[in-house]
Amino acid sequence: MVSKNRDRKARAVGINHVALEVGDIKEALEFYGNFLEFDTQSQSESAAFIYFGDQFINFMTGRSQGPDRNRHFGIAVDDKELARSRLKQIGVELIDSRFLDFLDPWGNRIEITTYENIQFSKADHVLQGMGLGHLKKTDKALSELKAKGLAP
Repeated sequence: MVSKNRDRKARAVGINHVALEVGDIKEALEFYGNFLEFDTQSQSESAAFIYFGDQFINFMTGRSQGPDRNRHFGIAVDDKELARSRLKQIGVELIDSRFLDFLDPWGNRIEITTYENIQFSKADHVLQGMGLGHLKKTDKALSELKAKGLAP
């Protein structure tokens, strides 16, 4: 008898965290802390875990490759222009693109996006717990979510 579970696959629920290689943990916490608010849950000389509510970035030492040209990950923020201003204040060179992209000091490419304009969503209770209960999706983002059956 062939099991009906043979073709069944696990369904992805979301991204829990990203592991990001850096050269120095203290320097990474200082660099990212210059333009983002986050909670540091645990830190050692070789790793740190910074939380954005229910998701986190795991900084770990060991970056050895060159700068990322296309590979990147996005961080959704409440105020993209504030992030842009802070990045400029600390001397970060922005990548010439239609997005707010830059390389961190270790060559990791980061894209900053605005929470309201994208499909990615946090549960209302998580936003409230983060002090971000005022954030609302744009009509365009809501339409995209509705088209996928992910919004009323």
